[in-house]
Amino acid sequence: QVRLVESGGGLVQAGGSLRLSCAASERIFDSYAMGWFRQAPGKEREFVAAISWDSVNTNYADSVKGRFAISRDNAESAVYLQMYNLKPEDTAVYFCAAARPRNVFNCQSRYEYDYWGQGTQVTVSS
Repeated sequence: QVRLVESGGGLVQAGGSLRLSCAASERIFDSYAMGWFRQAPGKEREFVAAISWDSVNTNYADSVKGRFAISRDNAESAVYLQMYNLKPEDTAVYFCAAARPRNVFNCQSRYEYDYWGQGTQVTVSS
């Protein structure tokens, strides 16, 4: 069982920055694709960003392209989401997720991920 713990959320003004972190409990993390999702009140959980196990491939939702950057450190079993130029519409609970290796993988689908963290709140004030 892989356990994921997010941190780094908080309250920030529009235009500000935050860096989210996600720590994984096990070194098998090295072979897992990782993703960040978010969920605002009354809305579905939506894809934000994903990164392959070797950091070669990244993928972003159109709404965050050019503002957010996903990265990982396999030695530390951690994945990060650097967020710049935050907007009020970025306000949500942000979740880290891990996906076991598979041949066909749709990184933007939440149903592809096997493990989830508890989430961290990000609030952007206008």
